Amino acid sequence: MRVCKHKSTDTTLQLIIEKIHTVWSDTRKRVVSLLNLNKKNAFNNVMHSRLLHDMKKRKVSRLLLKFVKNFLKDQRIMITIDDYMIIKCSVNINISQDSLLSLILYLFYNVNLLEACDDIKLKTNFIDFMNDINILIYKEFIKRNCKVLSKIYDKCKQWLKTHDIKFLITKYKLIHFTRTFKWFNMKIDVKLMKH
Repeated sequence: MRVCKHKSTDTTLQLIIEKIHTVWSDTRKRVVSLLNLNKKNAFNNVMHSRLLHDMKKRKVSRLLLKFVKNFLKDQRIMITIDDYMIIKCSVNINISQDSLLSLILYLFYNVNLLEACDDIKLKTNFIDFMNDINILIYKEFIKRNCKVLSKIYDKCKQWLKTHDIKFLITKYKLIHFTRTFKWFNMKIDVKLMKH
């Protein structure tokens, strides 16, 4: 997968480590649970109408909406071999990972999902990186973390339905972080239902 210059998996890991250390700096014994979800064909499945709807919802100017609409449609390709034009045709492109504009547009497409995962009352945070979303939660009990992560996942499923994206359930990862292993059952897992 192609990523932006100066943004890498290292950046994501550094953010996760900083959040974990912030939780650990508190004197209470807490466990941080991290649920990693992988979006299947994230860029390839962007619904243009939903993207434009989400941008409009975020009060993006009409001029920019028109620009984006034109950016996404009526693209033309021309295939040439040895200076001879073979074919010229219209294509309907998906959001490409190769363009910085595409990455910005994908943030608009993703923002409702990220808001569903970031809940101060439930003590959850998210870290989004390309086609992965990482949901962090910290509480005094792992069972409680898993229960809340399951609720957050249910919120995510609502977004999945409206945005035509799927999580690869077979690739999800749950990791618990603590400095006091003897206080926690590290084998507790979260139950995720297929969507």
